[in-house]
Amino acid sequence: MGREERFPVWEAALGAGVAAAFATGLVGVYLSMPDSDYSFLKLPRNLEELQILTGHLENYTSDYTIQVLVGYCSVYIFMQTFMIPGTIFMSLLAGALFGQLHGLVLVVFAASAGASSCFFLSKLIGKPLVFSLWPDKLMFFQKQVTRRREKLLNYMLFLRVTPTLPNTFINLASPIVDVPYHIFLLATLIGLIPAAYVTVRAGIALGELTSLSDLYDTQSVALLFLIGVVSVTPALLGKDEAQEKTPEMAVLNHKFFL
Repeated sequence: MGREERFPVWEAALGAGVAAAFATGLVGVYLSMPDSDYSFLKLPRNLEELQILTGHLENYTSDYTIQVLVGYCSVYIFMQTFMIPGTIFMSLLAGALFGQLHGLVLVVFAASAGASSCFFLSKLIGKPLVFSLWPDKLMFFQKQVTRRREKLLNYMLFLRVTPTLPNTFINLASPIVDVPYHIFLLATLIGLIPAAYVTVRAGIALGELTSLSDLYDTQSVALLFLIGVVSVTPALLGKDEAQEKTPEMAVLNHKFFL
C-alpha cells in the first residue's frame, strides 16, 4: 500500500495530542473562573446563540479579562486547526466584547495562529486528506504556485483577500505545494485584516444584525476584490516583463553566436 493511502497510528496520535493540549488549556481557564452556571458556554451556530453568549460573557470580560482572552484564543485556534466551521461567529464575538481595535488585533492573531497550527499539522499528516478531498483543486493550486514562485507573496495575499480558494484549503494545501512558511504567515497576517475589520466592526453592533448576509454588502465585497486585484498586480506585471525579456534574450544570444 502506498504512503498516501495509509494513515499511520502515530499521525492519529499526533492529532489527538494537539486536541488534548487545547482541551487542557480550556480546562485550566474553567477552573480559574468563579463557581457559576456555565451552561451557556457553547460554540454559537447562529446569530441568536451568539447574542446569548455575548450577553453572558460581557459580565465576565471586565473582571476576568485574561481568562476570557485565553479561552477565546484557545477556542479560535482549535477551530482553525481542525477545520471546525463557525469562526465567523468568533470574529463577531471579538468585536462585541473587545471593540474595534482590540477585537481586530485579537482576531488577526488568533486566525493567524490557527492557520499556522493547521499548516504544520497538515505538513505532518495532512497529505492523504488533501489528496482525497480536493485532488483537482490541489493540482490547480500547485500549478499556480509554481508559475508565480517569484511573486508568491502577492499571489498568497490575493487568495487571502478574495474568496478564490477557501481559507481552510489554503491552510491545508500550502505546505503540500511547498509554499514557504514565512510567505504563508505574512500573507495570512496582512490578507486577513480587511475581512476581519468588516466582521469585527459588525460585531460591535451585534444586536442590529439579522443575518450573516448583512456583513458583506456590495460595497464591502467590491472593496475586498479591489484590494485583491491590487495585491496580485505586481505578480502579473512581473510575469509580463519576464515574457517580454525572453524573446529579447533569445535575439541577443543569436547575435552573440553569429
